[in-house]
Amino acid sequence: MNEAQDLFSLLRQSPDVDPLAIDAIQRTIAEGGDSELCRINAPAFASKHGLDEERTIGAFLHAARVGIFDISWNVLCPGCGGVLDTNATLKTVQKDEYTCTLCAEGYSPTLDEMVEVTFTVSPRIRRIAAHNPHELPLMEYFRQIYWASGVDLPDEDFAKRMEEISLEDIELAPGEKAVLPVQLPSEFIIVFEPVTHSVQFIDVKGEPTKERRGLSLVFDRDHVQSQTLEMQPGPLRISLENRTDTRVLPTVFIAGQGLHDLLRKRRPFLTAKRLLTNQTFRDLYRTDTVDINQRLKITSLTFLFTDLRGSTALYERVGDLSAFDLVREHFQVLHEIVAAEAGAVVKTIGDAVMATFATPDRAIAAALRMREAMRALNNESGREDLLLKIGVHAGPCIAVSMNERQDYFGQTVNIASRVQNLANAQAIFATRAVVDDNLTADLLRRKSLKPEPHEVSLRGIEREIAVYTIP
Repeated sequence: MNEAQDLFSLLRQSPDVDPLAIDAIQRTIAEGGDSELCRINAPAFASKHGLDEERTIGAFLHAARVGIFDISWNVLCPGCGGVLDTNATLKTVQKDEYTCTLCAEGYSPTLDEMVEVTFTVSPRIRRIAAHNPHELPLMEYFRQIYWASGVDLPDEDFAKRMEEISLEDIELAPGEKAVLPVQLPSEFIIVFEPVTHSVQFIDVKGEPTKERRGLSLVFDRDHVQSQTLEMQPGPLRISLENRTDTRVLPTVFIAGQGLHDLLRKRRPFLTAKRLLTNQTFRDLYRTDTVDINQRLKITSLTFLFTDLRGSTALYERVGDLSAFDLVREHFQVLHEIVAAEAGAVVKTIGDAVMATFATPDRAIAAALRMREAMRALNNESGREDLLLKIGVHAGPCIAVSMNERQDYFGQTVNIASRVQNLANAQAIFATRAVVDDNLTADLLRRKSLKPEPHEVSLRGIEREIAVYTIP
């Protein structure tokens, strides 16, 4: 506890960390149940405690940096919400495809909704049951380890709901064998083992029988899925053998409406995409994001490019020192606005900025604030020294590591840069992918701004694209 107090004292010294979030985190560690401290969903935590989401995420990142939490990057099944792989760092998410045996589907991982980021209290701070997951009760293993934090499982009647959708379950120690008697109903049955992700499907249909049938299942790391068997309703003896070096938890599920109802309720969670566009994360974990050989897909990310028009003339007009101070002040303002709108500055190139946002509306909100901020700075000086050109585009991209820092690659990035080149200092230019976004449209409508469309040709882009001027 003394170490925890020392780390929280260190955490409170940072002016960037929300003290309310720190209070809630410290209180939860001291008073919360073990399950509350395993794979914490930061947006859900913020909602529960009435906190600002972005500042709460920032607090968890700072707390992890000083050693209060361990970060986990979990690859998810978009169907059932199961955790297909767990990683201590994004660098170890290396597979081109992950298979969910429970859903019998394969998925190419994207950082949008298939990789969640969670926080588990460090054993240095407080020991919880999930630090030894193979000692968790079967139902808690499913709740805390198998299903992701975005699956909104019930707190009070979870055990009852699990009993309603399962026929039998058993725990097998390494090397142990057992026989599980089951009375098969006329349902689709799944024998699922969450540790090895082994599965056997049984399509039960036809006339009931009293004949006792047998089924043998062996759990190891090499064979995790079998073809669907057809059986009649009636008695079945399942012979089970654990050939792994850990315990296994085979469970016989009824794949009906009850299972669907249990898993269909979802809640927001911290995606890898959102974290990579978080300024606090980029500042704290600058070299610990993407491995140099990784190419991680993002289905949709919003890019904002800015550049100062006539910066060369500015240096000539006001002198190097004055111009440098103006440009530095402009950079500081832009960084603050990007962070405030839940974005992150990827890099600066000369007088230009490249920033990313998880959604188009936050990028447009930032662009509007940037334009007003430059006008305010110009009004203070009494001169039109800072003329900012802004371009925004959204689309798929690849997260890469370049020059020892996280960057992005792809046609979306190229188009965003070209769109910025079209812009003048009085307008923001954005593509159709941005202005057609529902949240962006609502934002512009509230501000009585009507985008004006025009078709343009961009250098290096074969087709003409629709670009909108936001006056």
